[in-house]
Amino acid sequence: MKYTTIKSDIKDSVAYVSFCRPEVHNAFNDAVIYEMTDMFKKLDGDKSLRAVVLTGEGKSFCAGADLNWMKRVITQSFEENLKESNALADLFAMIYHFRCPVIGRINGAAIGGGVGFVAVCDIAIAAESAIFSFSEVKIGLVPACIGPYVVKKIGEGKAREFFITGERMKGPKAREIGMINQSVPDDKLDDAVNDLLRMIKSSGPEAIAVAKVLVSSVPNMSEDEYKPFTAEMIAKLRISDEGQEGMNAFLEKRKPKWVK
Repeated sequence: MKYTTIKSDIKDSVAYVSFCRPEVHNAFNDAVIYEMTDMFKKLDGDKSLRAVVLTGEGKSFCAGADLNWMKRVITQSFEENLKESNALADLFAMIYHFRCPVIGRINGAAIGGGVGFVAVCDIAIAAESAIFSFSEVKIGLVPACIGPYVVKKIGEGKAREFFITGERMKGPKAREIGMINQSVPDDKLDDAVNDLLRMIKSSGPEAIAVAKVLVSSVPNMSEDEYKPFTAEMIAKLRISDEGQEGMNAFLEKRKPKWVK
């Protein structure tokens, strides 16, 4: 597929994926959804990949749904709307469960559904000037497809507040409520992302992938479920090639082989 709404580049085992519709503040439409889905499917096949950095071209990260797309969906049937909504929900799930860490480089406004792309990132770092808002209620809608991930990220109490008010907030407040992990001066954004990537690359790639499964799975389990689940998880890792290498490197006071 030739992409017209997104861009990607792979450098030093990191995929840099960007929304590239700066003329509409990187608002998404059906083309963005299908192209981004195709991109993440392709990236999943690259086993050398250590991380994905998701960002926006220009001054905005993602300003939510494109107005011209909304003009079209308002005339569509329930079945047509459901198809496109399911495609968006599938994309969010794909990014959330992606085997490598997905890092949000939030360079500017993330509005409405754009905050959903922030919420499905494992770690999000934002410029202090970036604006966030769950603006759907202002036009009689709700943050539906993004809701499960936002509630996981900030909790039900904060989600109730901001879903109802649609309040606009900058990076420091988004950090305060847990929507993002770091809020940094605009000119330090790339430095912060690069520091994070260095930390990720110092850790075992298999362990990171399993850590993601652990965090997303355990909260939904009962004690009878999570006790054997976690015991089996660590037992498997201890005898895995990566686990053996990591523990031996620690005992021998050397760097493991995955650290270049």
